[in-house]
Amino acid sequence: MTKILVIEDEESVRENIVELLDTEGFEAISAKNGRIGLSLAQKELPDLILCDVRMPELDGYGVLTGLRSEPKTAAIPFIFLTAKAAKTDLSLGLELGANAYITKPFTLVEVLDRIEETLLHAPAQAAPIEIR
Repeated sequence: MTKILVIEDEESVRENIVELLDTEGFEAISAKNGRIGLSLAQKELPDLILCDVRMPELDGYGVLTGLRSEPKTAAIPFIFLTAKAAKTDLSLGLELGANAYITKPFTLVEVLDRIEETLLHAPAQAAPIEIR
């Protein structure tokens, strides 16, 4: 079963995504902030991570930087789910190594499509893909 870590500080958003993933047959685990999420990723080694950018204790950019700096977590596919929609935010996220960047509001279909695409192409993916 594919394990997906959801790192999101807004409880209702986190719970909705986890419920969706569970319904779709994924093993969903979650964290309410970046510090907990980074620790959980290092312990659980999920198949994919969905992460907000703006969070307490450690933002999503810090989470991604921490993951990419450790050999055992460096290749985990990573998708930002965020309200930060400026081109500079998108560029920074992709430059840090995110596989995709989805801006809020998003549909659950968009999230599922991007998860499927990322999991399918992550090992051979040459360049990150943007969703707008």
